[in-house]
Amino acid sequence: MFKYNLKIAFRNFKKYKSSFVINIIGLSAGIACVLFISLWVHDEMRVDKFHEKEKQLYQVLSNMTLNDETKTFVGSPFLLADDITKEFPEVEAATAINADFATPEGVFTHGDNNQTAKGLFALPNFFEVFSFDVLVGDQNQVLQNKYNLVISEELAKRLFKTKENAIGKTLNWNYKWTDGNGEETLVVSGVFKTPPAHSTMKFDYVVHSELLIDSDRWAGDWSGHYAKSYLVLKEDTNISNFNQKIANYLNTKRDGKFKFTSFVQKFSDRYLNLPYENGVQVGGRIVYVRLFISIALITLLIACINFINLTTAQASRKMKEVGVKKTLGASRRSLVYQYMSEALILVILSTGVALLLVFLFLPKFNAITDKNILLNFGSNQLFIITLIIIVTGFLAGSYPAFRLSSFKPVTTLKGETPKTVWEFFLRKGLVVFQFTISIVFIISILVVNKQVKYMQTKNLGYNKENVIQFEIGSNIENPETLLNELKNITTVQSVGFTNGEFLEGTDNNGGWIWPGKDSEDYRSFQAPRMGYGAIETLGMNIIAGRSFSKEFNDNYNKIILNESALKLMSLENPIGQMLKKGEAQQEIIGIVEDFQYGSLHKKIEPLVIRFRSYGNNILVKIAPGTERETLSKMESIYTKFNPGYPFDYSFMDSNYNKLYAAEIKVANLSDFFAILAIIISSLGLFGLATFTAERRAKEIGIRKILGSSVLGIVKMLSSEFAKMVGFAALIAFPIGYWLCSKWLDNFGYAIELKWWFFGLAGCITMLVAMITVGLQCYRAATANPIHAIKTE
Repeated sequence: MFKYNLKIAFRNFKKYKSSFVINIIGLSAGIACVLFISLWVHDEMRVDKFHEKEKQLYQVLSNMTLNDETKTFVGSPFLLADDITKEFPEVEAATAINADFATPEGVFTHGDNNQTAKGLFALPNFFEVFSFDVLVGDQNQVLQNKYNLVISEELAKRLFKTKENAIGKTLNWNYKWTDGNGEETLVVSGVFKTPPAHSTMKFDYVVHSELLIDSDRWAGDWSGHYAKSYLVLKEDTNISNFNQKIANYLNTKRDGKFKFTSFVQKFSDRYLNLPYENGVQVGGRIVYVRLFISIALITLLIACINFINLTTAQASRKMKEVGVKKTLGASRRSLVYQYMSEALILVILSTGVALLLVFLFLPKFNAITDKNILLNFGSNQLFIITLIIIVTGFLAGSYPAFRLSSFKPVTTLKGETPKTVWEFFLRKGLVVFQFTISIVFIISILVVNKQVKYMQTKNLGYNKENVIQFEIGSNIENPETLLNELKNITTVQSVGFTNGEFLEGTDNNGGWIWPGKDSEDYRSFQAPRMGYGAIETLGMNIIAGRSFSKEFNDNYNKIILNESALKLMSLENPIGQMLKKGEAQQEIIGIVEDFQYGSLHKKIEPLVIRFRSYGNNILVKIAPGTERETLSKMESIYTKFNPGYPFDYSFMDSNYNKLYAAEIKVANLSDFFAILAIIISSLGLFGLATFTAERRAKEIGIRKILGSSVLGIVKMLSSEFAKMVGFAALIAFPIGYWLCSKWLDNFGYAIELKWWFFGLAGCITMLVAMITVGLQCYRAATANPIHAIKTE
């Protein structure tokens, strides 16, 4: 039976070539879209899922409430992981690594070989909790000694050529982190496999957490949030009850001035569900996962609608076939099976074409998404492909199969095509649905691209152009000499430094007391640390007082406020007034115009700039167009002070754009899938226009004989389609407005939704539709009317 249906299907494909080609193009494009998105979603969903104890692995977070505002952070005391297994029977194991601000970066020296790397401070049981494969050494013993060092396979090869040669070797380690630096002699005790691409933890080495505690005593105190703590909970643990217990426990250990509520989040959920606003999880990458799943399903649905519309539109071609088969005894069930088989065969062929498209364009897709996805036909990919074939075959084939098989022999053998009002409106409704989605896609493209451009070009309150930044290096004894030599380069306009990456905007500080402040107000401030020349290098505007200056011999007790902080404190004549933090008095020496500290996802916050005599992040403002010449001279100076170490630099404007990597990827992917949806919709419209012209060929011929112009006939045929696109626009505009408004709510600063976004989207869609339909209508209108009349 299937063999017979296969033969019939290919005979019909050959007979109706135009509809076959349109269906193949539309379905293969839709299925390719689903395959691309399925591969991307699967890659996103498997992040951090490789750990053996993944289902039981949780991270400790805390909400801190200040002045009715709740902030969520991941910092916790290192002491927590040591104590919690003794205090809580639900905890099977616990470990901790350094918080982000305490991430150690440094240089390992072995003879003449110097290698820069970034690592972790961790408790000794780190490799027992996380499934990072220890290739050489005992995972239970590699961090038992304070001066043990565990390195990645890649770092081992850079230092010793092979991983086997690493064990027992002694390395000199010059390191630094945000608030400290040092030098240690370490012994390699193990080599681990470099973390996979789908791990959020990226590190080249692991050292004992005691080294961090030695460099800063607060790291070993209950009030110091220097760690990220991870717990392995028993499988039957009630998470809600456990959250209450851990919150109460930590509040007995912390300073009572601040209100904390600690809780746990599943470790593998962090990647997709990390952002919190006012203590509640919002947004995150899961939003984009859901968005693109919706796009995939809608695009596939549009392709299936094309098939349904074209198949039912040409029902007149198959009605006699159905009538004859039914007269000869064919059951409705056998006809349904035949047409469903035909649809399934078409879907299988389209899937083959779609796989070819995926294979050809996967490198480009990987470049856009910054991934390394492979089409390897593993069990997961084969399951997805099979599911797509079944679902698409059912969606595309079910209605045409049941509709065609419902024709009565008496009616069809007379040449009469059964028509229903419901089918008439369904066909129009499907076209309206297609173009509604296409218009929403176009509106989204315009808004997303405009918002990305806005973020890249908005006045931030500082100038990031032509600013080069690099880390000073941990072994420079006299940084001022390095800075002076950089200033002597003729193409260098100014030099400054900050403590840590300026664009990260993560340096919070609380406990400030100012004149007239409410004693119960424990407000937290953004508190970057800057040195001489930083404000000038970044082109910030001092609106009162002065900047940090050597002329005044500034030290750590000098601070600068931004406008938002001044407004919050309501200080009159602020210059020279004192703020208190702990026991230290801090003098306000200047007010800087508000600037964006961090990304535009958040609004500008009150900010206290603290003075730092030297920082690890050097900023160099250079003359435009002198990049190559200046970098060459800077590298020579750097290597003079850091012999054997690479000169790793970056441009601030490039780093700024990286803050919006997710939005840029969404913009690029949205462009691609929106264009695809419009093409598929236009193909369907072209097919419908073709069959409309064929069905009305006699009417067109008579009208031409009676004197109608070509333009008049084109207008007559096109007007019906224009009305459908216009109706689609009326539906799409409010949907597009709502969706774009929700997305823009994720930004502290966003564009205004102007009327032209919607007008332009409607015009583009109407233009594409009219060109598509108009070409076919023109062809029908210019055909010889005699041929149409003769067919009667």
